[in-house]
Amino acid sequence: MRNRIRLLFGSGWFWIFAIAAAALLGWYLTQRLAEAPLPPGIAFGNGRIEAVAIDIAPRTGGRIREIAVEEGQAVSAGQVLANMDTQQLEAQLREARAQLQRGRIARSVAESGVAQAEAELAAARAVVAQRQIELDASARKLGRSEQLARSNSISQQVLDDDRARMEGARAALDAARAQVAAAEAGIETARAQIVDADAVIEAAEATIERIQADIDDSALRAPRSGRIQYLVAQPGEVVAGGGRVLNLIDLGDVYMTFFLPTAEAGRLRLGAEARIVLDTAPDVVVPATVSFISDLAQFTPRTVETADERQGLMFRVRVRIAPELLQKYSDYVKPGLPGVAYVLIDPNAAWPERLATGLLE
Repeated sequence: MRNRIRLLFGSGWFWIFAIAAAALLGWYLTQRLAEAPLPPGIAFGNGRIEAVAIDIAPRTGGRIREIAVEEGQAVSAGQVLANMDTQQLEAQLREARAQLQRGRIARSVAESGVAQAEAELAAARAVVAQRQIELDASARKLGRSEQLARSNSISQQVLDDDRARMEGARAALDAARAQVAAAEAGIETARAQIVDADAVIEAAEATIERIQADIDDSALRAPRSGRIQYLVAQPGEVVAGGGRVLNLIDLGDVYMTFFLPTAEAGRLRLGAEARIVLDTAPDVVVPATVSFISDLAQFTPRTVETADERQGLMFRVRVRIAPELLQKYSDYVKPGLPGVAYVLIDPNAAWPERLATGLLE
């Protein structure tokens, strides 16, 4: 057995086959892994797919009654994601509606009071007119009596009675005028009660609107279409106002962030064409557009003194995938996946064949 092994390894054919296999493997790996150099006018950088994350939270604190979605679930804009407990709000709503009813009853009573006070005012003014007539008659009668008394045509008692009758008429007139003033004051009081009742009604209606808005907001809805990234809280937990319940990723706003050195970032323009190639799908080329170029350098040395150091500064760049393309590439483009972003820093440059078209083009 040992002699056979020695013969096999000592044979020249073994080494010929081994060298051929190694050469074939090297050629395969070279063709598979090596990439042709990029032509001038194209830059690239490594990055990860990102998306806008939205925290879903209640406007007011309370207990979570239910969560209607799961992590990873796709949702549409306006869909109910979770519901907060509204038992306390509904009790407050009933109380506010009772206050509204009380205000309406108080206004009705005040309106009746105004009508009654106006009737009393009319009656008091009629009494004043009557008392004024009586006073005028008493004054004329007293005047005649005084003339007759000077000629001793009537007794002093008759004169005194006429004077007393006139004074009584004057007092009755003053009392009637007082009734008029009281009736006018009653009208003003009743009208003030109407104003107060209107204020109560308006406050109750505003309270109802506020509570109803809180009840409506207790149904946490998706502001945009997207995918649930993770749940922060669970049903039964109490969260404060603004406390996160779940996190939503907006799949309509997907981009990749990477960095370019000064020489390349300085030539790049907003709106330039870009391509994204993900590590998980190297044969798929996703078209994109440059949507952001930072005006502040990253990884800046503590002191920038030489031209070489200035060229070493890095600038953050973001390329965005158009929403209409996301549906086409939805099976490949997922937040968190790493890849490479290519950008045209020269508008006249042409994409190489491997970046010009992709599997889905």
